[in-house]
Amino acid sequence: MVRPFSVRSFSSVLCATIVTLILVPCAPAFAAETNISRGDFIRNAVKAMKIPLDDDVEEPTERLPKALIPYIGAAHKRGALKIFGSAIDHEQVITRGEAISVLMKLQSLGGSIAVRAGTFSDVPAGSPYAKAVQMAMDRQWMKPYRPKIFGVARPLTVRESTLLLKRVQKAPPADIDEMSGTPTIRVQLKTKERSLPKDSILTTIWSLLREQYLYQNKINPDEAAYKAAEGLVQSLNDPYTVFMRPSSNKSFLSRIEGEVSGIGAQVEQKGGVLIIVSPLKGSPAEKAGLLPGDEILKANGESLSGLSFEDAVNKVRGPKGSSVTLTIRRNGGETVITVVRDTVKVPEIEISFQGDIAVVKLHQFGQITERDLRSLMADIQKKNPRGIVLDLRNNPGGLLHAADIVVSNFLAEGSAVAGITSPDKNSQEVTTDSPTILPSVPVVVLVNKGSASASEIVAGALQDAKRATIVGEKTFGKGTVQQVLQFTDGSSLKMTVAEWLTPSGRKIDQVGIEPDFVVPEGDRDEQMLKALELLR
Repeated sequence: MVRPFSVRSFSSVLCATIVTLILVPCAPAFAAETNISRGDFIRNAVKAMKIPLDDDVEEPTERLPKALIPYIGAAHKRGALKIFGSAIDHEQVITRGEAISVLMKLQSLGGSIAVRAGTFSDVPAGSPYAKAVQMAMDRQWMKPYRPKIFGVARPLTVRESTLLLKRVQKAPPADIDEMSGTPTIRVQLKTKERSLPKDSILTTIWSLLREQYLYQNKINPDEAAYKAAEGLVQSLNDPYTVFMRPSSNKSFLSRIEGEVSGIGAQVEQKGGVLIIVSPLKGSPAEKAGLLPGDEILKANGESLSGLSFEDAVNKVRGPKGSSVTLTIRRNGGETVITVVRDTVKVPEIEISFQGDIAVVKLHQFGQITERDLRSLMADIQKKNPRGIVLDLRNNPGGLLHAADIVVSNFLAEGSAVAGITSPDKNSQEVTTDSPTILPSVPVVVLVNKGSASASEIVAGALQDAKRATIVGEKTFGKGTVQQVLQFTDGSSLKMTVAEWLTPSGRKIDQVGIEPDFVVPEGDRDEQMLKALELLR
């Protein structure tokens, strides 16, 4: 069984898309091109060739997006997926060799192709790509990466994919974003935008340093490039847009995999201050008494002021069993709290009943919500509940599709979930499934200042549709979308690319969702008591 690919950010990144990029040497900095995934390439190819769609995919080895299944079925029917072995892994980047092999099968070609051995060192005669490469050369579909090297193992870029499909169909290239059918954000580098600001000055400075600087042993090209990248990004003053060196990126990737080694708290940075969005349930942070809204000023006596988000987080994070003493500002005063770090697995769904009222607690929006929530909600409906409490308190968000799944339980198929605004287009996210809960069942959504990102999307959508009553405190106010771009040297760029609005157009970022009933948190859980009162 193939492990479905997804992205979770434990700094409240909503729908962060991992895109592998190729690093292109260009002193003193670098340029990058986005690559295309297997699933998107297959969909684009099937559409470009106008191949009939086929919903019949026998025993898929991975969970596929509903919109992708007909295209995978069409490719499977023509034997175009064999090059991937037993699993498609649709989110993985497709290579040049895989792409032309898929196209060869989609066009039912290859049977009579005579392979000329020795043309490329990376394509021996017995290679599974040999016929496809020969066909690509004969038909002028694709040029070799280098003389004597075709580049079958190199990732296929979006630009190469567009040109390839144009050559295959002998027609103007289609817009890859419009063809994909998924709410992706395209990263397009126009020629006039590729040069760095003050490029001549930077190039001259670098040349002078390499040629005339006295202490040549102090020159570290990697350090210079990373410093330049960090400077570019930090000039934006956007806490959510961060360049991560390989070491920081490795830590970030470990967090989005669903396991956190540290204090177990979701954090954000505002005004240069590290703020706790919410401690994870059962985490060291929760056990130590850390609360949403706590500002972390120091870690082991070292000030976090002036540090980047990742550098500040790394001061707090540490190996299991070690301790960190945090200086916390709370309600205008300062206190010191010591936390023993541990490995924390992130929980997701808890369901309980208060009499005939179902209480659904979501700790985050991840794969478990995507996979299991609808069936769990259907089971709740079978018990004819008087009402449902959807508890999103201290839920920092997660995957956009998981938010869609949550909303789909309560609203009709095709209902608006959120609007997306980006530099190149405006669009709307909608549900794609029918509701599991009857419209006659009332719903109360609990939120607080630790409810962020996808939690705010869900609360806002249900509030706009007048399907739920919102109870609690104003939410965190995280309504921007980050995209994570991975570079081949192990570094990455997490970049703000869009903003989410509620279906009615209400702004979320730095505003939050206002409850219908404002109820402060208290010792007796007055928020839950208010929810139960409304439903009874």
